[in-house]
Amino acid sequence: MNIIILGAGRVGESVAESLASEQNDITVIDHDPERLRLLEDRLDLRGVVGNGIQPSVLRDAGAADADMLIACSALDETNLVVCKVAHDVFNIPSTVARLRSPEFNEGDELLGRGGFSVDHVICPEESVMRYIHKLIEYPEALQVLEFADGRVSLIAVRAVPGSPLVGHLVADIRERFPHAEMRVVALYRQEAEITELKTARILAGDEVFVLADTRKIRLVLAAIHNMDQPVQRLMIAGGGKVGLRLARSLAGKCHVKLIEQDKKRCEYLASQLSSSVLVLHGDGADEGLLSEENVGDMDLFLALTSDDEDNIMSAMLAKRMGARRVMALINRRAYADMMQGSTIDIAVSPSQTVIGELLAHLRRGDVVAVHSLRRGAAEALEGVARGDAKTSKLVGRRVQEVKWPPGTRVGAIVRGEGRGAEVLMPHHGTLIEPNDHIVVFIANKRQVRDVERMFQVSATFFG
Repeated sequence: MNIIILGAGRVGESVAESLASEQNDITVIDHDPERLRLLEDRLDLRGVVGNGIQPSVLRDAGAADADMLIACSALDETNLVVCKVAHDVFNIPSTVARLRSPEFNEGDELLGRGGFSVDHVICPEESVMRYIHKLIEYPEALQVLEFADGRVSLIAVRAVPGSPLVGHLVADIRERFPHAEMRVVALYRQEAEITELKTARILAGDEVFVLADTRKIRLVLAAIHNMDQPVQRLMIAGGGKVGLRLARSLAGKCHVKLIEQDKKRCEYLASQLSSSVLVLHGDGADEGLLSEENVGDMDLFLALTSDDEDNIMSAMLAKRMGARRVMALINRRAYADMMQGSTIDIAVSPSQTVIGELLAHLRRGDVVAVHSLRRGAAEALEGVARGDAKTSKLVGRRVQEVKWPPGTRVGAIVRGEGRGAEVLMPHHGTLIEPNDHIVVFIANKRQVRDVERMFQVSATFFG
């Protein structure tokens, strides 16, 4: 696909990196020539210096032949206007805008073709908040991702000594835990993937990726990880957009303390949050303040400032002072990879949380959900089997008869709609039916295009 990205900031850079690795033709527009030069040196893309709102700049970027425009500059106003220009002047088929304001929601008339012509909205701050919410709900997990309207969940969890699955073969899971039906789709040991899952034995410290019926997540987590206490006491360092959204959503559900260094921002936060949230003026990396506020009693400490180094230091300090679990917002991918699973339990990358939302709009075939895993190295994808035995590579065939690309594992099938939907952990003989939602794990991102083609129907299908 020919894709234009407006903005070479952290989100734009991450989006460009992810899409360029999939052999898309990427052009990035930014006003900073040095930033673009660095991107061009590192990635296979083209940079255009200028203001993306101007039709001449979009023309130079190849807007006349573009399939998609992704506007992720720092300003909502810029992103809205460039989507309008892209559609009205160049008739670009698909537009995506990064919008921070809660006033704009996907599907609103104002964003439609008669308005700003925005097809899809992404909001990194909202995405990060939803991501963290899941990790608070399931404190044992490293990652929780949903498919099929929330009916199926993919959980990443670290196996701990003494848990029921440690020491047992992956192939024995169904027999040992019939009440917690699950499918292990990937196993990582010391950052390396174990490719022969059937004969693999789960060891303490392994990172296990499991697909299961969302209603059975608790049972699945108990089988792999000793159950943690629910999060009741929580401390947030950083009262920016993410910190405010999170504190507001947790008010009344947990005991929340919010630390912010800027005094005026503290006053604003206090005016926006309920009295159940304690807003503190200070530095989240101040050992005296953390001690005074009993950080050692916290179930979870979150470092959510805009500075990676501050977040790393405050999270490490909180962990050393006794916080049961710590999480840090880390923008730089190299930092996030280095810190994940060390003193810091979970490193959250804001840009990676929105990649899946964008990928779902780029995938060919009937793909409805995509999640990026292992910092972009792997993917989990949900597609719908359409057509019939003549027009589809999937419908009417048993799972073992489908020629999936190497490294692809079928994890779950959701059959039916609404309350009557059934979640299946398919075996070799499971027959794929029309409109089945199939969730697959793709260990190597280079196989994504081949998997997409599995969900495409032939030209003779009209239904």
